[in-house]
Order: sequence, then C-alpha cells, then structure tokens
Amino acid sequence: MTDTKAAPKSKGSKAGKALKAPKGNSADVAAGVAQYLTPVVQELVALAVNGKQAHWHVRGVNFIAVHELLDEVVAHAQGWADVAAERVVALGLPVDGRLKSVADKSGAANPKLGFQPYDEAIADVVAQIDLATEKVNDAIEGLEELDPASQDVAIEIRRGLDKDRWFLFSHVAVK
Repeated sequence: MTDTKAAPKSKGSKAGKALKAPKGNSADVAAGVAQYLTPVVQELVALAVNGKQAHWHVRGVNFIAVHELLDEVVAHAQGWADVAAERVVALGLPVDGRLKSVADKSGAANPKLGFQPYDEAIADVVAQIDLATEKVNDAIEGLEELDPASQDVAIEIRRGLDKDRWFLFSHVAVK
C-alpha cells in the first residue's frame, strides 16, 4: 500500500526539499489582494443573484434570447467570483462572500419584484455589470504593482464583463 501522507523523497528531486511559500506571497501582498478582490467577489455574487432574478422574470418579444443570455451572464459571474475568491484564498486569506456581507457591501440596487419587460430587465443587469466593472477597475489599478498575477485575474474578469455587457446592451441599442 502506498503512503499517501508523505511525498516520495529522492536525492535530486524537489520533493525531498521543504515546501516554501512562493516568492511574493507575503502577508502584505495577500492583504492587498484581498482588499481589492473581495469587493469584486461581492459585486459578482450580487450580479449572479440579481441576474437570476431577471432571468426568471423577463418578458417580451425576444424573451427566449434574453432569458438564455441572462443564464450565461449568471454562470459567468459565478465563475469569475470563484476565480477571484480562490486567488485570495490561495494567498492564505479568507474571503467574505456571505449573503449578508454581499447585501451590506454591494452597491447593487434591489431589483424590482415581479415580471419585467426585457428592456427594463436588461437595464437593471447592465447597471449591475457596471458596478462590478468599477470594482474590477479598482482592482486592476491597485494590483498593478502589488501582484501582477492577481491583476491578471482582474483583467480577465474585466474582459468577460465587457463582453456580457455588450451582448445584453445589443438587445436594446437602437443605433
């Protein structure tokens, strides 16, 4: 039977050496990354929840297209929240994505209850994307010198938010 608790040790391998934290993973870097990415996580969680609310209640002539697109926006927001949260956790700190914390700290407006015409539902979700984008922009700027790897996470989220916003906005743009 193989001992799964101890890695094999050989003279020339890295496995025999003591594990060390990667360079740049200081407590100050971790705290700074958490400072910038936690608000991103919170806005993305709010986007996912509010996006799902819009998904359930959207109405109008292009219902199915908007309904399905909102599901994609929600899935993206959940995935990006996970990536940002796991970056903070990988650096050794917890992240606060609890419901109460998200509700208290997100800038998201509570969406209207009930059915909405597609253009109103889209406007609400686009406004939420804009809030998340503001937090992501703060992270991109703040992480530039602090931790380029974490900044890369924020940049990738920004690219995705821009695309989702474009897809949604295209349903209501006249020109």
